[in-house]
Amino acid sequence: MSPPDSQRSKVYAAEQWVCTVFDRAAEHGLGAVEFFGTQLTLPPEARFSSVESVRRYVDSVLGHPAVRERWPRAGPLAVRARRSVSAAHYERREGVAAIAVPERRTTWALRELVVLHEIAHHLSDAEPPHGAEFVATLCDLAGVVMGPEARHVLRVVYLKYGVR
Repeated sequence: MSPPDSQRSKVYAAEQWVCTVFDRAAEHGLGAVEFFGTQLTLPPEARFSSVESVRRYVDSVLGHPAVRERWPRAGPLAVRARRSVSAAHYERREGVAAIAVPERRTTWALRELVVLHEIAHHLSDAEPPHGAEFVATLCDLAGVVMGPEARHVLRVVYLKYGVR
């Protein structure tokens, strides 16, 4: 029996707040935001136009030398379209790992932070799914792929929301 995923709602709420921070930075065009009293320049967040562009991004992340070094046992990760527009998700069926992203009628899931969240599930494959191991994996992954500012923002906002 799997342990309860007691942090799930806190993790999602914190990540929604992080997405808002990145959206505000993008609105200003320079990426600079005031973050808890400090000026912080955030990296631009990738946006995707299709499942195929997400697939290419996932392949590039998993092929990144620092990702391969940090998570050497990470296997391939498929990307498929999802009919539902309510969520993106990670799945492992019969030994095949995949990310399902909604492609139609919504673009909220076609952003880098959401895709990195799903890749982190693949890299940590932890129980509970949104526990401490997953959170550490996502922070490390964001730091490797997007830069230390993204890692910092995730860590601080997770703490603000009581995520461990």
